[in-house]
Amino acid sequence: MKPGTKLKSAVCDTEVMIIRCGEGAIECGGAPMGDAKPETLGTPSADHANGTLMGKRYVDAAGAFELLCVKPGKGSLSVSGAALSTKDAKPLPASD
Repeated sequence: MKPGTKLKSAVCDTEVMIIRCGEGAIECGGAPMGDAKPETLGTPSADHANGTLMGKRYVDAAGAFELLCVKPGKGSLSVSGAALSTKDAKPLPASD
């Protein structure tokens, strides 16, 4: 996968855009994400049902993956089973 690719969840409404991608399978709600939305949605696993927030960036602990949520949903994002966390915003410089 390459930056700019949009992925859709198989278990909820979540859609993400890849900003940075390493090796591994991008998942939402415990199921792999794909280029096309399936006709019938599954259900997110209980371990991966924390939800996603629109406009937030999600990263892995190593910094190899960065995803931008463009449509929120009930499933949470992970890479090969490892949960992604939201990326903190950079603090603005102080104005004295």
